[in-house]
Amino acid sequence: MKKIKIYLDTSVISHLAAEDTPEKMHDTLDFWQELKRDSYKVTISDLTIAELTKCPEPKRTLLFEHLSIINYDEAQETQETIALADDYLKQGVLNPKSRDDCRHIAIVTIFECKYIVSWNFKHFVNIKTINKVQAVNKLMGYDEISILPPSMMLEGEE
Repeated sequence: MKKIKIYLDTSVISHLAAEDTPEKMHDTLDFWQELKRDSYKVTISDLTIAELTKCPEPKRTLLFEHLSIINYDEAQETQETIALADDYLKQGVLNPKSRDDCRHIAIVTIFECKYIVSWNFKHFVNIKTINKVQAVNKLMGYDEISILPPSMMLEGEE
Protein backbone atom coordinates (compact mmCIF):
# COMPACT_ATOMS: atom_id res chain seq x y z
CA MET A 1 0.00 0.00 0.00
CA LYS A 2 1.26 3.46 -0.93
CA LYS A 3 2.19 5.65 2.04
CA ILE A 4 0.47 8.98 2.53
CA LYS A 5 2.81 11.85 1.73
CA ILE A 6 2.94 14.44 4.52
CA TYR A 7 4.86 17.63 5.16
CA LEU A 8 6.17 18.55 8.59
CA ASP A 9 6.27 22.25 9.25
CA THR A 10 8.75 23.71 11.70
CA SER A 11 6.24 23.89 14.57
CA VAL A 12 5.89 20.10 14.70
CA ILE A 13 9.61 19.49 14.92
CA SER A 14 10.00 22.30 17.44
CA HIS A 15 7.36 20.72 19.71
CA LEU A 16 9.54 17.65 20.17
CA ALA A 17 11.23 19.74 22.86
CA ALA A 18 8.52 22.11 24.07
CA GLU A 19 8.42 21.78 27.83
CA ASP A 20 6.13 24.83 28.03
CA THR A 21 3.36 22.93 26.16
CA PRO A 22 3.51 19.40 27.59
CA GLU A 23 0.33 18.09 25.90
CA LYS A 24 1.50 19.16 22.45
CA MET A 25 4.98 17.81 23.16
CA HIS A 26 3.51 14.45 24.24
CA ASP A 27 1.35 14.18 21.09
CA THR A 28 4.32 15.17 18.94
CA LEU A 29 6.54 12.54 20.55
CA ASP A 30 3.80 9.91 19.99
CA PHE A 31 3.49 11.03 16.38
CA TRP A 32 7.29 10.78 16.03
CA GLN A 33 7.08 7.11 17.01
CA GLU A 34 4.79 6.55 14.01
CA LEU A 35 7.24 8.40 11.80
CA LYS A 36 10.05 6.17 13.07
CA ARG A 37 7.96 3.17 11.95
CA ASP A 38 7.78 4.69 8.45
CA SER A 39 4.00 5.04 8.64
CA TYR A 40 4.10 8.02 6.27
CA LYS A 41 6.23 9.36 3.43
CA VAL A 42 7.64 12.44 5.16
CA THR A 43 8.75 15.63 3.45
CA ILE A 44 10.38 18.67 4.99
CA SER A 45 11.86 21.61 3.13
CA ASP A 46 15.00 23.62 2.99
CA LEU A 47 12.88 26.40 4.51
CA THR A 48 12.12 24.16 7.51
CA ILE A 49 15.82 23.34 7.95
CA ALA A 50 16.69 27.04 7.80
CA GLU A 51 14.09 27.85 10.46
CA LEU A 52 15.32 25.04 12.72
CA THR A 53 18.90 26.31 12.52
CA LYS A 54 17.68 29.51 14.22
CA CYS A 55 16.68 27.58 17.37
CA PRO A 56 18.94 28.19 20.34
CA GLU A 57 21.17 25.46 21.68
CA PRO A 58 20.77 22.87 23.12
CA LYS A 59 17.28 22.64 21.58
CA ARG A 60 18.61 22.90 18.01
CA THR A 61 20.89 19.88 18.44
CA LEU A 62 18.09 17.86 20.03
CA LEU A 63 15.70 18.65 17.17
CA PHE A 64 18.23 17.63 14.53
CA GLU A 65 18.89 14.41 16.48
CA HIS A 66 15.15 13.64 16.32
CA LEU A 67 15.17 14.35 12.58
CA SER A 68 18.09 11.99 12.08
CA ILE A 69 16.05 9.00 13.27
CA ILE A 70 13.25 9.29 10.71
CA ASN A 71 13.24 8.91 6.95
CA TYR A 72 12.31 12.04 5.04
CA ASP A 73 12.76 13.74 1.72
CA GLU A 74 13.96 17.32 1.62
CA ALA A 75 12.10 19.52 -0.84
CA GLN A 76 13.94 22.52 -2.24
CA GLU A 77 12.14 25.76 -2.96
CA THR A 78 11.75 26.47 -6.66
CA GLN A 79 10.58 29.37 -8.81
CA GLU A 80 7.23 27.58 -9.02
CA THR A 81 6.83 27.36 -5.23
CA ILE A 82 7.84 31.01 -4.82
CA ALA A 83 5.33 32.09 -7.49
CA LEU A 84 2.56 30.08 -5.84
CA ALA A 85 3.40 31.58 -2.43
CA ASP A 86 3.06 35.01 -4.05
CA ASP A 87 -0.32 33.95 -5.48
CA TYR A 88 -1.46 32.93 -1.99
CA LEU A 89 -0.49 36.38 -0.76
CA LYS A 90 -2.24 38.14 -3.66
CA GLN A 91 -5.38 36.10 -2.99
CA GLY A 92 -5.33 37.00 0.71
CA VAL A 93 -4.69 33.51 2.08
CA LEU A 94 -2.41 35.15 4.66
CA ASN A 95 -1.02 38.64 5.07
CA PRO A 96 2.42 39.67 3.79
CA LYS A 97 3.97 39.26 7.27
CA SER A 98 3.22 35.54 6.90
CA ARG A 99 5.05 35.11 3.60
CA ASP A 100 7.17 32.23 4.96
CA ASP A 101 3.98 30.39 5.93
CA CYS A 102 2.75 30.81 2.35
CA ARG A 103 6.09 29.44 1.17
CA HIS A 104 5.55 26.29 3.27
CA ILE A 105 2.03 25.83 1.87
CA ALA A 106 3.29 26.31 -1.68
CA ILE A 107 6.01 23.69 -1.20
CA VAL A 108 3.41 21.23 0.07
CA THR A 109 1.19 21.91 -2.94
CA ILE A 110 3.91 21.74 -5.61
CA PHE A 111 5.52 18.63 -4.12
CA GLU A 112 2.09 16.97 -3.92
CA CYS A 113 1.94 16.23 -0.22
CA LYS A 114 -1.53 15.29 1.01
CA TYR A 115 -1.20 16.90 4.44
CA ILE A 116 0.64 19.68 6.21
CA VAL A 117 1.15 18.59 9.80
CA SER A 118 1.44 21.67 11.99
CA TRP A 119 0.84 23.10 15.44
CA ASN A 120 0.55 26.59 13.93
CA PHE A 121 -3.13 27.27 14.61
CA LYS A 122 -2.76 31.00 14.01
CA HIS A 123 -1.68 30.67 10.37
CA PHE A 124 -2.13 27.08 9.17
CA VAL A 125 -4.49 24.91 11.15
CA ASN A 126 -7.65 26.98 10.95
CA ILE A 127 -10.70 26.85 8.75
CA LYS A 128 -10.15 30.29 7.21
CA THR A 129 -6.67 29.43 5.93
CA ILE A 130 -7.67 25.91 4.87
CA ASN A 131 -10.64 27.19 2.84
CA LYS A 132 -8.59 29.92 1.17
CA VAL A 133 -5.78 27.50 0.28
CA GLN A 134 -8.32 25.06 -1.19
CA ALA A 135 -9.91 27.84 -3.26
CA VAL A 136 -6.60 29.12 -4.64
CA ASN A 137 -5.36 25.59 -5.35
CA LYS A 138 -8.58 24.77 -7.23
CA LEU A 139 -8.38 28.04 -9.17
CA MET A 140 -4.75 27.36 -10.10
CA GLY A 141 -5.33 23.70 -11.01
CA TYR A 142 -3.53 22.15 -8.03
CA ASP A 143 -4.73 19.33 -5.79
CA GLU A 144 -6.37 19.98 -2.47
CA ILE A 145 -4.26 19.66 0.64
CA SER A 146 -5.33 19.20 4.24
CA ILE A 147 -3.80 20.91 7.25
CA LEU A 148 -3.89 19.00 10.53
CA PRO A 149 -2.21 18.95 13.93
CA PRO A 150 -0.07 15.89 14.84
CA SER A 151 -2.76 14.69 17.26
CA MET A 152 -5.08 14.04 14.29
CA MET A 153 -2.41 11.90 12.60
CA LEU A 154 -2.09 9.46 15.49
CA GLU A 155 -3.28 5.93 14.92
CA GLY A 156 -6.17 5.02 17.19
CA GLU A 157 -6.29 1.98 19.44
CA GLU A 158 -8.14 -1.04 18.03
